[in-house]
Amino acid sequence: MKMTEHRMQLMKSCMGMENCKPYIAVIFIQCVYAGMALFSKAAIASGMNSFVFVFYRQAFASLALAPFAFFFESNRDAPLSYTLVCKIFFISLFGITLSLNLYSVALNYTSATFAAATTNAIPAITFVMAALFRMESISIKYGYGVAKIVGSATSLIGALVYAFVKGPPIQFINWNHTTTPQHCSSCHHRVDWIKGSIIMLSANTVWSFWLILQGLVVKQYPAKLRLTTLQCWFSCVQSAVLAVAMERSPSAWKLGWDVHLLSVAYCGIVVTGITYWLQVWAIEKRGPVFTAMFTPLALIITAVFSALIWKEALHWGSIGGAILLVGGLYGALWGKNKEDRKIETNERQESKEEITLECITHH
Repeated sequence: MKMTEHRMQLMKSCMGMENCKPYIAVIFIQCVYAGMALFSKAAIASGMNSFVFVFYRQAFASLALAPFAFFFESNRDAPLSYTLVCKIFFISLFGITLSLNLYSVALNYTSATFAAATTNAIPAITFVMAALFRMESISIKYGYGVAKIVGSATSLIGALVYAFVKGPPIQFINWNHTTTPQHCSSCHHRVDWIKGSIIMLSANTVWSFWLILQGLVVKQYPAKLRLTTLQCWFSCVQSAVLAVAMERSPSAWKLGWDVHLLSVAYCGIVVTGITYWLQVWAIEKRGPVFTAMFTPLALIITAVFSALIWKEALHWGSIGGAILLVGGLYGALWGKNKEDRKIETNERQESKEEITLECITHH
């Protein structure tokens, strides 16, 4: 009896650990994304050219993903036609290359916290674009349809409020506040901040467009890891051409044992390599809505570390915008989750009706 009770306890503890794994994974993913914003800002703020940064990041990403694509998907039948290669090339150009370069340029004028905040608007922007392309349904007959529309609109408004409405600074965060012009967002010139905000929102819009195109290409080329590696490689070549055109000084291309090397290695290997697989695993275990629910965590982590490291001031307007942004995100996710469940229920009912009809016909 004692042995049986001991085994039962072990089984319960193992099941508890299994249930905790997806939570640990998504929290780690958001920590990594917060690190991406912080490391990218640190490298660019310390003088690294933003276009060179993107090139090295994509080079590290390509090198990190290539072995996995070779070993795990070498036996998968997914032929590449000339037309498909051209599609992947242009999707990489207008999606990854353009988005990452706009993101890096925007970091020159804004902050890591702002970059993390506006990332939360990507689901809403993607929904709006998918609706315009008639790839996403819009229905105000049901509560979930209204939640999707209102949530997306609220999220986008929150992003705009965060970008353009400052208000007074939050005093209790600015203990011993010593401003550093290159790091503190409050010291940016107003025009530069607006310019950076527009560029950052443009980067998120381009990334949302890439997500939509990505869904179409995956149907033609289902080897996802090889597809990601190929896009990273194309983006690396495209970013190299862009970086050479924008930065001619050889000294700007040198990497030493400093924050520049650490940042590009982190963004390329950890963000694109490890986190990609971990995110796919989390989605397979608990679904995309569960994974997306933890997205605002990256904003909180980034804001805390920005305040501690760079004494970055937070403003009441930014807090209000962040609340609208996150609230809208959760509203849209709730609506999407309810819609998916309703579709699944309808499909099950239809399949049951078909089976019943077949049985009646046979009898």
